[in-house]
Amino acid sequence: MTETLPPVGIDLFDVERLLLTEAAEPPLSLHDAEARDRVWDMAVLANPALFDGPVVACGGLERTGPRVLRLSWVRVTYRHYALRRVPGATALPSLFVNVVQPTDDGRVLAARMSPSTAAPGRWQLPGGSVEPPRDGAVLDESGLAGQAARELAEELGISAAAGVLKLWVVTRGENGSVGLTYLAPALPEAVLRADFAAAAAAERVQGREHELDDIALVRTPDELAGLAAPHADYLKPIVSRFSGCR
Repeated sequence: MTETLPPVGIDLFDVERLLLTEAAEPPLSLHDAEARDRVWDMAVLANPALFDGPVVACGGLERTGPRVLRLSWVRVTYRHYALRRVPGATALPSLFVNVVQPTDDGRVLAARMSPSTAAPGRWQLPGGSVEPPRDGAVLDESGLAGQAARELAEELGISAAAGVLKLWVVTRGENGSVGLTYLAPALPEAVLRADFAAAAAAERVQGREHELDDIALVRTPDELAGLAAPHADYLKPIVSRFSGCR
């Protein structure tokens, strides 16, 4: 039986199987398209690092069985999300992968976004927007795990095979955004800090600002209070769940 999932604050869904279906982008009126482009152009003027690359949005989320979710996805570009600032327009929710990277003593790594990013200063899990498949490939669970592994490598310098990342939980935020959260094997704190420092240094050598400017290790949701806001809306529920499930 298919059950459309209504939003209730920050939702966390256990999942053993994820069914993926591509859907078409909803039509947009000329008025809304022009307003979207104006908002996007103003955002780029304020932050030239913004890039209108291809991404995947969430077209819908349904439960089709116990611990089975169907997720429809839509090809858009980052410009699409400028619709959030157009009165009367509706933007599709974003779709992203992120990773719970534990330490071997049971803490979780949180990362702070750099000033040049779209969410400067925000504490969150390492991760990023889902990208559409290329060259006729399909978007499947292994491809999503591969994207999560790539985010770990790019942001933290951690080399993890996609096969060792387990889809742990699916989150849905207050704005409808859907996150596919993977669980990585635990690593020692010293390894995490050394890998992150090396990844940041490699970016500086190339004359670029690293996407993350700091990391922190937290054991409980209460410890998040020591990290200056803003926080991603899913961060506290994820840390709470991890600390209770170890």
